[in-house]
Amino acid sequence: MTDASRPLLALWRHHRRHRPRVIAAVLATTANTAADVAPELLLGIAVDVVVRGADSFASTLLGIESRFGQLVAVAVLNVIVWVIESATDYLAAVLWRGLSQSVEHELRVETYANVQQLDVSWHEGSAPGRVLSVISEDVNQLERFLDVGARVILHTAWTVIFVGAVFAASSWQLMLLAFIPVPVIVWGSIRFQKVLEPRYKAVREAAGEVSATVSANLGGLATIKAFTAERREAERVRDVSEGYRQANRLAIRSSAAFVPLIRMAILAGFTSTLLLGGWFVLEGRIEIGLYTVLVFMTQRLLWPLTDLGQTLDLYQRAMASTRRISTLMNQRGEQQPGHTVLPAPVRGRIELRGVRFGYADGPDILRGLDLVVPAGETHAVVGATGAGKSSVLRLVLRFSDPREGQVLLDGTDVRDLAWESLRGAIGYVSQDVFLFHGTIRDNIAYGRPDATDAEVREAARLAEASRFVEETADGYDTVVGERGLTLSGGQRQRIALARAILRDPAVLVLDEATSAVDNETEAAIQRSLAHVTADRTALVVAHRLSTVRDADRIWVLAEGRVVESGTHDELVGAGGLYAGLWAVQTGAAALSAVD
Repeated sequence: MTDASRPLLALWRHHRRHRPRVIAAVLATTANTAADVAPELLLGIAVDVVVRGADSFASTLLGIESRFGQLVAVAVLNVIVWVIESATDYLAAVLWRGLSQSVEHELRVETYANVQQLDVSWHEGSAPGRVLSVISEDVNQLERFLDVGARVILHTAWTVIFVGAVFAASSWQLMLLAFIPVPVIVWGSIRFQKVLEPRYKAVREAAGEVSATVSANLGGLATIKAFTAERREAERVRDVSEGYRQANRLAIRSSAAFVPLIRMAILAGFTSTLLLGGWFVLEGRIEIGLYTVLVFMTQRLLWPLTDLGQTLDLYQRAMASTRRISTLMNQRGEQQPGHTVLPAPVRGRIELRGVRFGYADGPDILRGLDLVVPAGETHAVVGATGAGKSSVLRLVLRFSDPREGQVLLDGTDVRDLAWESLRGAIGYVSQDVFLFHGTIRDNIAYGRPDATDAEVREAARLAEASRFVEETADGYDTVVGERGLTLSGGQRQRIALARAILRDPAVLVLDEATSAVDNETEAAIQRSLAHVTADRTALVVAHRLSTVRDADRIWVLAEGRVVESGTHDELVGAGGLYAGLWAVQTGAAALSAVD
């Protein structure tokens, strides 16, 4: 959807495949409205039969002299009309509800798919709760309008047309009186629509704020409890919920004022028809049966308009939601995939040439960085916090693009590569391991859903995860909680490593893979890494220098530049920055100070 200023038009253009269903639903609603209006006409005809007998309209039209015979004919027609009304009501309900469900499903899937394609940096700057609010609540709001509101609006419009035709054929004076309230109602609708639009936009924004706050708090519940901040966070939720309530209160006050206005207009129209129509009967200008029809038709014309307040309320909420959906669907990431595919087999040579990089409008993190990882070698990137270590991995994975310079994989700029070719050649183990709610097997096989059980078990063995997995109650069928919180940090790391190994990538990228594990787990991960990196390229960011001492080359960063590189022994012997970091981590610096 590209026209957020006209959301209904945008929906019509975007969902072209549903136009036949929309047309069928409109036709069913039209037939249903016609059948819904017909009983008032039949009631007038029945009254005319009772009052006028052989001179009645039914006698003239049907050629039946018996009054009872005329009533039987009217009753049969009434049954037919009711059957048609019931059948078309069912058909219209099925069509509109099916349409609303289909649009809801497609918009949710399309919006999520677009959000999933956006840059990692976009997601880092957006609150997940707000995105969730659009995909869930806003899409549901639109579904409710298509299910109920659209049908009510169409039914009301056709009622005005059909009833207007009856009045026009009966008495133009009564038609004018009965329709006097309609312009008032139309004006009120337009007026209230303009008033409600910004207020419901504020309601949807406030709903997003509530969702974002609750989502963030649930994600950080352990931290909240650790700092005994439950009361403070409850107050925070109370504040944003109060903001949502106040925004709704303003919108509700405006929408609620609409119904009394319509009721007064209805009273004026109904009273006018009652008095003038009655006078016409007394003067002999119209028959009593027609007078009965017109009185009931006035109510049929005006009373459904009382629902316009609620329908307008539903419409404004839906349009505010549609604009938010459209805005999210139209988001485009700064990074677009290339079209080049790496020739097989991928060798895995990584090169950074003159790379300058920073986040958003912030200062440079990397400044003219040059770095080469030959195919099949294990290289480590180390340095103090803020030196730019993880930024190097972001560029290799193309979570971000450099401001200047190139990042190359097998001699091809990663910006020219299709996502499947680039990331399909890389196995990634992050510092903050994310496991999905599901079984251990599902999480290990995430990168290769078609992997066999034997392949999953072998990957777990190589990652030294098989032992603790098999000790669990259900083994590989054990269900881990959301984000894998039922497992220890070391267990999550080893499952993440198994997940990367199972993919059999040409390049293995590890970001602080042993930062949250104990010495025993670190040793286990080290053993598995030594095995799985033997015939593939590995790029490792590490804080613990002991985990990279066997790397083919270690790159030492400081202030976004390479200040040293070499093997562990070479760097320790050089007595530079790396040697200082090594001394601090091994305790040599503390012992020297004591001496």
